Amino acid sequence: VQLQASGGGLVQAGGSLRLSCAASGRTFSSYWMAWFRQAPGKEREFVAAASWTSSRIYGDSVKGRFTISRDYAKNTVYLQMNTLKPEDTAVYYCAGDGTAYNNFDHRKITTYDYWGQGTLVTVSS
Repeated sequence: VQLQASGGGLVQAGGSLRLSCAASGRTFSSYWMAWFRQAPGKEREFVAAASWTSSRIYGDSVKGRFTISRDYAKNTVYLQMNTLKPEDTAVYYCAGDGTAYNNFDHRKITTYDYWGQGTLVTVSS
C-alpha cells in the first residue's frame, strides 16, 4: 500500500492550496483517511479526517478554514486549505486506517497504519 501526497508549496498568508493524496495497492472506500502535519521542532498533529461515509472531523486550529474530501473513484483524499496562516507551515502527511469500519479515535496517530511521504507547505507572512 502506498500513499502519495502532493500539492504543497509556497503561498502567502491569506492564500489557498489544495493537497492531494493518491492511494494505491488497496481501495480505501471502507476506511478512514486523514491528514496530519508536523512543523519544525514540533510533534505531529491532527488536521482532518474523513470516514467512508460523510463523517468529517477537524483539528481546532483549522476548523472553518480547511476542508477534507474524498474521491472514491480515484482512491484519493484531498485537503483544501483556505485563509492560510504562517503557523500552518509544516510538512503535511496523509494517512490511511488499515481496519475497515474502524470506530477508534481518528484524531490519534496510532489509529493509522499507512502513511504518505509528506508534502511541505510554507506560508509566508
